[in-house]
Amino acid sequence: MATLVYRQTGLLMSSVFRRAAIQRRFYGKSVSDKMSVNGVNLHYHRAGDGKHAVLLLPGALGSAETDFGPQLEQLDKKRFTLVAFDPRGYGHSRPPDRDFPENFFHRDAKDALDLMQALGFRRFSLLGWSDGGITALISASLNPELINQMVVWGANAYVSKEDVQIYQAMRDVSLWSERMRRPMEEMYGAQYFRQTWERWVDAISQFTRKPQGNICMEALPLISCPTLIVHGAKDPMIPSSHPQHLQQNISGSRLHVMPEGKHNLHLRYSSEFNALVEGFLSP
Repeated sequence: MATLVYRQTGLLMSSVFRRAAIQRRFYGKSVSDKMSVNGVNLHYHRAGDGKHAVLLLPGALGSAETDFGPQLEQLDKKRFTLVAFDPRGYGHSRPPDRDFPENFFHRDAKDALDLMQALGFRRFSLLGWSDGGITALISASLNPELINQMVVWGANAYVSKEDVQIYQAMRDVSLWSERMRRPMEEMYGAQYFRQTWERWVDAISQFTRKPQGNICMEALPLISCPTLIVHGAKDPMIPSSHPQHLQQNISGSRLHVMPEGKHNLHLRYSSEFNALVEGFLSP
């Protein structure tokens, strides 16, 4: 089982992680900066000057650089103002080091929403991948008056025993391929990367101690914005039961399945994904 998981996740994550080595990229009219929010300096990348503001929320250990290159490059920056941020302890939002209190998803949601408010955006849409998708779900439920629309993919509202088996199979980064591991070590340093990844595995696995493995199941019925759920049919990290659960519990939401998509579908099939997002976010 572990060997299979490593092989599958190596294919889906290698193109994600190799972007971690990129320290600066040019996305047209753009700026990278930091903003003091809730006692930390959050790094963000802003691109475009369109009327429709969109916040991009990355996955575990992710950042604007590692997770959203094709979106920052290719989404229509005349229509959209794109803001991709590094959650505290990730990417360039260090210090502080990343920690994982019980409410870390809710803390990320507050940081993200407060960052957008500090940048002067009254309303905006959300694009959330993996852990960032969970953060987006919580954000949309807590502050519906701020959110126009939302797209989530690779996200889950609960953790099952099957999920934990996948996480634990990836725990030891020394077993990852060099192509996966090296760029993350270049961004974080080998020790910080290894320790933070292990802490993430422990933190996400501990949700199984809660009833039904709940992360944010109670948030789903509170979401009122138009929501698009995207799922890669070949995603080895997120079984199809998770997007189905989201679709069934978020009123009026739509589920779109990409037959060849894996966990990193927005990177590997960026043109198809970006077209889908632009169509959904149209007025």
